[in-house]
Amino acid sequence: MLQLKNIVKQYRTGDETVDALRGVNIDFRESEFVSVLGPSGCGKTTLLNIIGGLDKYTSGDLIIDGKSTKEFTDRDWDTYRNHKVGFVFQSYNLIGHQTVLANVELALTLSGVSKAERRARAKEALKKVGLESQINKRPNQMSGGQMQRVAIARALVNDPEILLADEPTGALDSATSVQIMDLLKEIAKDRLVIMVTHNPELAEAYSTRIVRFLDGEMTSDTDPFKADPQKAAAAIKNKRKNNDGKRTSMSFFTALSLSLNNLMTKKARTFLTSFAGSIGIIGIALILSISNGLTLYINRVQEDTLSSYPITIQKESMDMGATGTGADGTPIVKHELDKIYSNVIFYDMMNTLINAETITNNLKDFKVFLDNNISNEAISSIIYSYDMELNIYSSDTSEVRKLNP
Repeated sequence: MLQLKNIVKQYRTGDETVDALRGVNIDFRESEFVSVLGPSGCGKTTLLNIIGGLDKYTSGDLIIDGKSTKEFTDRDWDTYRNHKVGFVFQSYNLIGHQTVLANVELALTLSGVSKAERRARAKEALKKVGLESQINKRPNQMSGGQMQRVAIARALVNDPEILLADEPTGALDSATSVQIMDLLKEIAKDRLVIMVTHNPELAEAYSTRIVRFLDGEMTSDTDPFKADPQKAAAAIKNKRKNNDGKRTSMSFFTALSLSLNNLMTKKARTFLTSFAGSIGIIGIALILSISNGLTLYINRVQEDTLSSYPITIQKESMDMGATGTGADGTPIVKHELDKIYSNVIFYDMMNTLINAETITNNLKDFKVFLDNNISNEAISSIIYSYDMELNIYSSDTSEVRKLNP
């Protein structure tokens, strides 16, 4: 059961608001053939997209099987589109590199159906539209009417309750259009078919109900219908539930199979894409390897250089600040540029030495620190020297002779 309650659809383009639908109220029977007529821009396709869940209404309510869609989540809309609605487009929208059978099977990939069941149901749908002998052809090997039949089979393979057709005969000749209309009329015997068309002759010849639109409003209805709430509730309770509660899903192996099939049907593009990607990956790897090698080389040169100029720490050292100069010999005290000042560096150094202005380092604790905390990677070697001389003499007492130093 499908009901539209005061549906309004507005599009905003900058500061301007365009009303595509203006308060549409219409109820549909469970099985009927409804044709929607009207000039271009009157809101026919917008109405079809809202019913199919491809577009969202601005205000109002779309009621499906007695349930409001105001609180529908994205997952609910996916389930509705996949199980309850079938789409037939004017431009067919078939995948050119897939066979007819594969195009119809594709509609079942999100339904959690096994491969064997998908193939059986696809063949049955193609048989209904009279294409059981064309299952191995590709769309570019078929006529426009045959491709539209494939599109109808794809829409029917999920056994939807509603079939939406947007100008299904717009790109076909008159004879083929009649064949497609005969097929849609047969389908409408056990389900709801809503078709948008510009051809009033076909609509009047095949439809059981014609709805006309003008400027976003419904102007006429040849067979109006108002759902009885009690009967609707009873029908909803007793209707078939073969798709109820199902969720859209695709197994990992199905997704992998579709991906591999798509890659193999476009070998040249796949090869070029892989080749270009390989060049990029190899280039990045080469840059990273060169950068890593240069970093290791620079670190090794630094280590070798530092090992040639060791750091020497003595027990006693002189405070260079006491001489009035820094470690590089530059004066610490700054003078104005108004006159000449004397810089008695040698006098300060001698004065420092005389007054014994020296700093004593705690080498004992420092050696303990080196033994316990310094990593072998941070140093090349540690050498300890002691400021003491060993006076060694020969054992021959007839002549006293110093051997060391």
